[in-house]
Formats: sequence, C-alpha cells, structure tokens
Amino acid sequence: MWYNISIDVLAASVMTAGMKRKDDFMGKTISVANQKGGVGKSTTVVNLAAFLGSRGKKVLCVDLDPQGNATTGFGIKKRSVSVTSYNVLIGKNRINEAVIATEFENVSVIPATETLAGAELELINMENRVNRLKMQLLAVKDDYDYIFIDCPPALGSLTINALVASDSIIVPMLAEFYALEGLSQLVNSIKIVKNNYNPALDIEGILFTMFDGRLNVANDVVSEVEKYFPNKVFKTKIPRNVRISEAPSHGKPVMYYDKSSKGTESYTLLGLELLGEPLELPQKKRRGIFNFKKERQ
Repeated sequence: MWYNISIDVLAASVMTAGMKRKDDFMGKTISVANQKGGVGKSTTVVNLAAFLGSRGKKVLCVDLDPQGNATTGFGIKKRSVSVTSYNVLIGKNRINEAVIATEFENVSVIPATETLAGAELELINMENRVNRLKMQLLAVKDDYDYIFIDCPPALGSLTINALVASDSIIVPMLAEFYALEGLSQLVNSIKIVKNNYNPALDIEGILFTMFDGRLNVANDVVSEVEKYFPNKVFKTKIPRNVRISEAPSHGKPVMYYDKSSKGTESYTLLGLELLGEPLELPQKKRRGIFNFKKERQ
C-alpha cells in the first residue's frame, strides 16, 4: 500500500537535476537516515568515517541514536562518557565539550547514551527546537572535512534536527519490498524539511546494505529505486558479511578489524565513490589501498 503522495512525485520534489559534484566536499554534513531499524545506519557511519579518516579527511561522527551503536562501534565505553549528544541538544554543554577523539585515524565522535531518548519530549517546549543541532554544529563545522550524523530509526525530533543541520542524506536500505514503503515515508519527511527549514537539503545517495544480488527480488527493488531516483543510487552495494557483523563487538570499524575482508573492500569502494574517485580495485593495488596507520594502543 502506497501513501497519499506517490514515491515518484516525492522523488521529483527532493531531487536536483543530477548528482552533486563530488570534487568539493569540505565541511560537508551528511545525515545517515532511515526510519526503519536494522538497515545498517550505524555500521555505515562507523565504516565510512574510518575509511575517510584513513585517507586524511578529518571526520566527526555525531551519534544521535539513543541506542548509541555508533559510539560502541568506535570502542567508546558509554559508562565513562559524561557529556553526550543529549547535553549538546538541550544546551547543557557546548558541542566541543562532547567531542571524543577515537583510537582511529582522524575520527572523532560525539557519543550517545540512553539518556538521549528523553530529548524527544524535552525538545517539544524548547525554542528553535528543530535548529538546535545545526546551531551547535556551526561552532565546529569548519574543523572537519565531513560530519556524519547517525540518526535514530524514527522520524521524530532527533531526526528532524539532523536533517535541518545537514547538507545531504545517505539512505541505507534493504533490497526488500517493504523497504520501498519506508523510503516513501522518508522522502516525504525530506520534502517537509526542504520546504520549511533547509531548502538546500539533498539526497547524497541511496545505499543498499546486506545485499544479495542472487535474489530476483533484490535486483527488482534496486531497479525500482533507480527508476525513481536516477543517479541517486550508489553503485556500491554492501553485502552481508560476517566481518562487518563481528567488528562492533571488538569496538572497531571493519577495516581495522580485518583489512582483507569483503566488508572492508565494500566500504572502501563506497568511500571512493563518495570522494568521486575510480572504483576499480586491481588486485595488484589492493594492498596499497588498505595501507592505513595502525590505531594507537
């Protein structure tokens, strides 16, 4: 069942004539959002940030999900954290007081804990409630090449704050039929934010995760999304991979957990695509591509 506004009409309302040029991404803020849970939002934030950091880009990850999966994915112990994204949103602390430098090259994190769940209710009665994250990020945006915001699996105040603060959105999704309905809802929310708060907001790209190209339904869904979002679907598809699943339990991005895994290669390709660099990985050059510094002990 489709919603009142069809996905093709919504897609047209939020898209520009084509993909943005990818040769100048300095200081870019990107939300990783989908109201569906379990689609790989946190995994994408952690692993994409790690790759870009290994390429010399300064990256800040803002964990805006009360589950705090991105925080855990970088090996940060939540019990040891005193200032979180919750404190930043409600104005108890300045954003630079919440930034934690991780063990991984050029990557910092604003962590989240379960206290963030209360922000949804507290924001209702606050002034500028949809602009609070944007106003805080202005103080540090010039310090980073990329800022990634890991959004919660809901289209509430936290996600709206993220979209208002962002230049663009990466939408991770599964190649399943129900995911198309969820995409329609998300695009409707993007349209509302564009019309009311952030006219420059654009879809950076739609990313298929846990992808199995052997399934007819998976390829059919990809074709359907590409039909309505031409030039907005990442060529890179993230496959199901045991190393990607294991890495968070070790508090590491997959490239630091197993640099030779299919998961590492996939997120490397995604990072190259985001940077606008060639996606080919000749076997003789792969060893050099993963030549990142070992994390500090």
